[in-house]
Amino acid sequence: MKALARISSDIDLFSDEALHNPYPLYKELRDLGPAAYLRKHGVYHLGRYDQVREALRDWQTFSSAQGAGLNDTINSAWKDALICMDPPKHTEMRKLFIDRIGPRHLKSVEETIHTRAKELALRLLERKEFDAVSDVAHDLPLNVIFDLIGWPEEVRGELLGYAVGSFDSCGPDAPRMRSALPRMEAMMAFITKTYDENRLTPGGFGSTVADAARRGEIPREAAITLLAGYVVAAFDTTINAIGNGLWLFSQHPEQWQRVRQDPSKVPAAFLEIVRIEAPLQHLSRITTREVDLGEGVVLPAGARVVVSYASANRDERHFPDPDQFDIERNPLDHLAFGLGNHTCAGQGLARLEGLAVFSALAQNIDGFAMAGPAQRDPNSITRGFSHLPMRIQ
Repeated sequence: MKALARISSDIDLFSDEALHNPYPLYKELRDLGPAAYLRKHGVYHLGRYDQVREALRDWQTFSSAQGAGLNDTINSAWKDALICMDPPKHTEMRKLFIDRIGPRHLKSVEETIHTRAKELALRLLERKEFDAVSDVAHDLPLNVIFDLIGWPEEVRGELLGYAVGSFDSCGPDAPRMRSALPRMEAMMAFITKTYDENRLTPGGFGSTVADAARRGEIPREAAITLLAGYVVAAFDTTINAIGNGLWLFSQHPEQWQRVRQDPSKVPAAFLEIVRIEAPLQHLSRITTREVDLGEGVVLPAGARVVVSYASANRDERHFPDPDQFDIERNPLDHLAFGLGNHTCAGQGLARLEGLAVFSALAQNIDGFAMAGPAQRDPNSITRGFSHLPMRIQ
């Protein structure tokens, strides 16, 4: 109890103020110890790099099988989702996902994505002013990735409205989470209707999952949650990463000039973008046994633990000067996309889109500046912008 008192905190990471700028709070929690107990929500926060990395690798101890969210409602609703499973069930289901969205299949559409990104950069040159979220970050998911998944064209705009920000329903049971639930429920109902009416385009990623369910290889409910996973892979990670990157370059024009002078730096720049502004800030797991983290801190069995990728990526114990955006850093060991069996299944897609966009922009556009105030809609789980008015310099 003495150790628990030492690492306890009244910090509320899910308040509006905290969600707008969580990084000083992450540091305060890291400085308490290898874990911190958040009294308001009755959960532990894991925020140091070494402990987060180990937790992500050790699914037997830090289990996802009781849900990855911070409330019972979403964990029950998502019981068939990949992020709420452990092996061996997780391994079998993930294969259906990876088989169609992994590097081998993405290779066939790489040229299409790069062509679309180049067209996008040229359109921005003509327009001069644009919204980095709706005009840039949304472009590839809506115009290329939905084709890959096989969503009917007439439903794409509606599905986008349901999907963006739906991760908010994974937060603690509070007004923000409850206000997001109808959107999540609407998205799941929409996907279910599309599946039941057999409206997915044959040959797409989505139809692979649907066909497996109709052959009896996986349950109908599992197919529907996997389809929802495709939507999340197409949106939250990619849109936030691209929007965050454009904002970072507008704030650090000297970094953009480095990319302009040498576009081969784009891959390292993208890694630095997702390190310093993790699109997915954290998910949670349950401990299956007591875990001694050192420094007198022991997590009890059955503890709900917030595993913070974003905090780990800013841990000064691992990354020198972690709050500095530096494209020369090349942080190959960042944890923005997770690690281990729950490594983000859509990261290959996010990386391909991000590299295509920033490569095309680097070859065509001198610089960016804000053309109005940035608008961030706070989200309990993800971090990004809803509007980023920008102009080309």
